Amino acid sequence: MENTPLIILKTGKEQPVLRNHPWIFSGAIHKIIGQATDGQVVKVLDSNKNCLATGHYHQGSIAVKIFAFEDIEPSIDFWFSKFQKAFELRQLLDLEHTNCYRLIHGEGDGCPGLIIDVYAGVAVVQAHSIGMHLEITKIAESLKMIFGDKLLAVYDKSKETLPSQYAKELTNNYIYKTQDLQLPYPVLENGHTVLINWETGQKTGFFLDQRDNRMLLGKYAKNKSVLNAFCYSGGFSIYALRSGAKMVHSVDASQKAIDLVEANVAQNFSENVNHQSFTDDVMKFLKANDGLYDLMILDPPAYAKSIDARHRAVQGYKRLNAEGLSRLGKGGILFTFSCSQVVDKALFYSTIMAAAIEAKRNVRVLHHLSQPADHPVSLFHPEGSYLKGLVLYVE
Repeated sequence: MENTPLIILKTGKEQPVLRNHPWIFSGAIHKIIGQATDGQVVKVLDSNKNCLATGHYHQGSIAVKIFAFEDIEPSIDFWFSKFQKAFELRQLLDLEHTNCYRLIHGEGDGCPGLIIDVYAGVAVVQAHSIGMHLEITKIAESLKMIFGDKLLAVYDKSKETLPSQYAKELTNNYIYKTQDLQLPYPVLENGHTVLINWETGQKTGFFLDQRDNRMLLGKYAKNKSVLNAFCYSGGFSIYALRSGAKMVHSVDASQKAIDLVEANVAQNFSENVNHQSFTDDVMKFLKANDGLYDLMILDPPAYAKSIDARHRAVQGYKRLNAEGLSRLGKGGILFTFSCSQVVDKALFYSTIMAAAIEAKRNVRVLHHLSQPADHPVSLFHPEGSYLKGLVLYVE
């Protein structure tokens, strides 16, 4: 493209790009030729003026997010090619009895700043960068090309994930819709019916990244008393009940989430199922109840979204898990998670170990958990591995 700004790297700073890492940090830039504004497509050049990549510019620590390691123009055909490759990958996955999945997972699919989740023919798009949001029309057209008449709607849910100054005039809205859609909207996950509301729900409407972990939970839940903390719409609760749990308690601070849990339980089970919901702060609930559970899920929201908040987050995870461990009976099972990207696997592991020491419980690790295959991680961008989990046997 004519007049495309050029990002000239300092000598030696091209090495991460040559290793296919998709971020250019501001400190690696020697100079910028042209007027680069937030969200603009830019070319990345080494110190000898050889073009290495094309990406979106944003003023800040991560100055460029690369979507192509070559000199290209991001046309509809370009995005279609990207999405087609991502779609073909999802066709390889074992998604039998499942019609909701992640189609585009940011850097893992070569699309930094872009999330697309598909719910039974409805694509929910969430841009995390201005550059990706400026491509939204091309993105919608590319999705139409991929899915044809199977695509019922494209919903842009980016207002909450974009910089506030840019997003202040935006509204979440349908870019494309072929028919009226009743919300909450039923989808199928591993044969379980789940009601989704992408308009008012968290993230894109559901936490698709826990699909495999919910399946694993079902193998442990039979005849167990279960606490699903930070339950949101009750995914883990439904799997536990379906697997024969003798009792399930679902806890979330959001009444909207609890309403969705109740609707999901009613959708899947008769009225006499042994399930109870509580609208409460999880820590307060744990401290106020003396009863012991056989199986517990601790899946809190991200405690840290920046390095500066990491120490405070670690302390939060430690307190939460120490309290949770103290509420498990002998031989209990704990599924515990962190989705904080800045808390890596090693730090999360050591934090849970510190919680076990504080709770004075002997604990063995049964499983190390992560995100499923429709949330792929680029080998060259390990930062994309954000979901950490442990399954613990508590003596």
